[in-house]
Formats: sequence, structure tokens, C-alpha cells
Amino acid sequence: MSYLDLTIKEMHEALVNKKVTPLELTKEAIARAKSDNNNAFETILEDEALAIAKELKEPEVDNLFWGIPIGIKDNFSTKGILTTGSSEILKDYVPVFNATVVEKLLKAHAIPIAKTTLDELAMGGTGTTGHKGMTFNPYDEKHELLVGGSSCGSAAMVANSIAPFALGSDTGDSVRKPASYAGLVGFKPTWGRISRFGLFPFAPSLDHVGFFTRSVEDSAIALSLLAGRDLNDATSSIKPVEDYASNINDSIKGKRIAVIKEVIDSLNDEQIKKAFLASIEALEKQGAIIDYVSFSLKLLEAIYPTYMVISCAEATSNNANLDGVKFGPRYEGNTYQEVMIKARTNGFSELIRRRFIIGSFALMRENQNDLFLRAQKARRLIVNRVNEILSNHDIIYVPAAPTTAPKINASSDRLSDNYLIADNILVLGNFAGLPSITLPIALINNMPLGGNLMGRAFEEKLVFNVAKALENEMGLYNLSARKVK
Repeated sequence: MSYLDLTIKEMHEALVNKKVTPLELTKEAIARAKSDNNNAFETILEDEALAIAKELKEPEVDNLFWGIPIGIKDNFSTKGILTTGSSEILKDYVPVFNATVVEKLLKAHAIPIAKTTLDELAMGGTGTTGHKGMTFNPYDEKHELLVGGSSCGSAAMVANSIAPFALGSDTGDSVRKPASYAGLVGFKPTWGRISRFGLFPFAPSLDHVGFFTRSVEDSAIALSLLAGRDLNDATSSIKPVEDYASNINDSIKGKRIAVIKEVIDSLNDEQIKKAFLASIEALEKQGAIIDYVSFSLKLLEAIYPTYMVISCAEATSNNANLDGVKFGPRYEGNTYQEVMIKARTNGFSELIRRRFIIGSFALMRENQNDLFLRAQKARRLIVNRVNEILSNHDIIYVPAAPTTAPKINASSDRLSDNYLIADNILVLGNFAGLPSITLPIALINNMPLGGNLMGRAFEEKLVFNVAKALENEMGLYNLSARKVK
């Protein structure tokens, strides 16, 4: 087995003991990236990565990211490096500054190997709408199955052991659902726990910086590095950063875990339901107390339309600067409106244009009360119910997805009259801004399935603690497509 197949912590130990060097890891990671056939990358940073690796000589014992290869979703600003958001309108955009999380990783001497693909401007959940085409699931050599989105490239990179860590962003479930399809640990913290400075905004009231790893402990280690107050982001929290990996193996005996009955009832696949119920038994074996709670079917059915109205409205406003004048390719025209229409028509896919139309329609003065403000009220009712459950429980536990990775043509980003409750349940974490983690709980026909744990605001340590107990029971630590194929 290659050292590149290890977790961050294990790789760090190998680096400290000089069993491998950053340069050796980097060269192998670049070779794997170049041979990848899943369309996971916008840009492979070969020259930049090798330059960093060559400078790293003496290991830093207490710095677990020293010399570690990483991936960066291509909606995080990287100074002097092409950053496209997987959109034609930004195909030539080179930022003049780094996102705060990128700067922290560079200061820790992590080695960015590549900028990864995403659904265009992070709007979408399939990994099929980026300007370079579809991103495929590394577990499926036939390229028939989704890896999920919008953080598709980062998920594919880590699942294929090209790096043990990759940045993503999560506005509805864009890290945590791909983690389920790709057998990864996908985490997003409390809203404001990690600075969003330098992340392309989609819907800021829902946007979270997230990331993929192949172990729960690696995820806790990464949060300790990336969390903290940032003066460039007024919404970042002033709460002190904890050592999130400390006491991660503490007993969870007596912890109360809520399972939402309506979500279980909505599962149509008996194999999925059986696997999820087995994971509940695993938590009980560790001493957790399981309560089946009712959420209200009416509120659960409101999640998807509420998300669409709010996210599209915020996206319309936040991307108004992509107009062919401030950003994007410049087209000839007699008026500003003509220039803008040409730039946005040529620069955006049909999905993005559709979402902007929905958002603009919801924000029109005559529609605001019936659409945008109504959606905000629905969000408040949904969050109130989440907080009610968490007032009596430590964790809410749900399936991260109702299926293993679906076929590419079986999933759509179009609006539907069908309320897919289990498909959209992870949005609860974004509506409420709560810490949420997905980890693998089963392999069904060699395809991963994840469970998701959500806790109270700023109680990331408890979330990691329960996740670690579940990981220990399920035995799917450091899963990767290379091991399963």
C-alpha cells in the first residue's frame, strides 16, 4: 500500500519518521491526478505543488498538515491560480488573493495538488453541470453513477486516494451527500465557525466551508486548523477554537440520539433501511439512547421548496456582478444591458439561468410576500422544530441519502412535485447552521452508504465523539475506491 492511501494522521507519522518525504508524496499524488479519469480537476497544480514540496525538509512534529497533499474546490479564491467556479463566465479568472482557509492550509505547509471540479458556481447536487462536463464516481469504473455535488471533484479526489483531504463548500448538502456516495467523512461546522472569506458566495445565509477526509479524527484535526475568527469575515465566530480531536474516543454512553421517524418511513429501498437500522443498533451497542421522534410531515415537505426560493434569491443577488463588465468575458454591445445579456447568456448554463430567474421572480416586489418572505417564515418554523428536538437530545441521526450513488440520468436538478424527504433532509443543517457530519455506515453491492449526525451549535466535539464511536463500530475507517475495487 502507498503512503498516499493513509489518513492524514497516519501520513503525518510516516513523514515525521522520515519513511516518506513531502516531495515523494507530491510526485505520486500528481501522477495519480494525471491518470484520473473521473473528471475531478479543473487545474492540476504540478509546478506549484513541487515547488512547495521541495522547500519542506525537516518535519514539524506538532503540525499534522505539514507536507500533506490536499485538494481545493475551484470556488475558493487562490492567488495567481485560475479559479473558475466550473463556469464559462469565469473561465479566465485569476484571483489576486487567497481565501482565508487556503491561506491557513498554506501556512501549515499543506501542499495543494489541484483545484477540483464542481457543479457550476456550486449550484446543483449532481456533479454534472460544471463547464468541463460530468464528474464520475471513482467506485464505478463504468462511469454510470454520480459522485454527487456540488463538491464532486473534491469527493472524487479523496475517494480515489489522490489526497487525504479536500476543501468543499456546503449550501444544502454539497459536502455531506457526496461523502455518502463516495464512502467519505464529509463535515460542515456551525455557521461562522470557519471563515467564508474568499469562497464564491452562493447563498451566504446557508453557505458553509466544509471538507472531505477518510476518517473522523482527520476531520476533527482539520477543523482545529481551519476554525477561528477572521476580520475579513464579519460573520465568523469569536468563540475560541478547541482541540476537536482531543477526547474523541470518549464514551457516548447515555447520549440521547433522535432518529426522525418520517425519514425512515420514506426510505423505499429495504437494503438501505436495513443498513441504517443496523447502524442505529451499533450506536445502542456503544451505550447511546435512541429515541424515534416525529418532525411533522408538512414541515419536511416544505424543506425543498423553501431551500429553492431562499438559495435562488440569494444567488441572484450575490452573482449580479458576473455581468461581462466587472467579471467575465467582455462582449461588444451598444448598451450595458446588451453587453450583460450576451455575457450571461453565453457564460451561464441553462441550470444557472433557471435558478437566477426563480430568484429574481421571488424577489420581485409583487411576489416577495408570497414567495421570499413566506420561505423565510417556513425556514424559521423548520429551525424551531430542529431546536426543539435538540433541546432534549444530543444528536439528530438520519440517512445521509436514501440510496447509494444513483445513475447519472436518474437524478435531476429540476423542480419536482415529488417531495423527496430523505433526499433533502441534510438541508436542516444549513437552515439551522448546525455542525453536521456524514460517515460511511455500509457497503451495498460495493457502493458506499453514509449516515449523518447533526448536533447543537458549536458542539462540534460531541458530534465528532459520536461519529468516532459509530466509525469504530461500523469498521469502515479510511475507506477508498482503490481498496474496494
